[in-house]
Amino acid sequence: MGNVTLPTPVFLAGGAFCLVAGYLAGAVGPDNERGQTAKVVSFDAGTAKLCLEGDAVKDEPGVEKGVLCGSWSHSAGSRTPHKGDTFRFVTMDTSGVKGSKPRVTTVIYGTVVEH
Repeated sequence: MGNVTLPTPVFLAGGAFCLVAGYLAGAVGPDNERGQTAKVVSFDAGTAKLCLEGDAVKDEPGVEKGVLCGSWSHSAGSRTPHKGDTFRFVTMDTSGVKGSKPRVTTVIYGTVVEH
């Protein structure tokens, strides 16, 4: 038998598909006890930095003074968040150590909740 390997783009596309499928299952599935909606505090379109506040973010890694900030990842055509919008989300903590300095990075996947 020969070895079968996947080309890197196929492997990365498969990983991205899994992340999107997980987000969709959480977004359209039954609500959990914590709820995964929060209020938008701010959004910087230039850096894609999104900050959220509310009960759903208070126990997330990286929260400072009740506000969770991270890099917003979204599907094409998603509505741009504005201060005060209700935002349905999931997060991924991608903390790591780069060299000798700890680095904390949070990626926020989600969309503005339409009323």
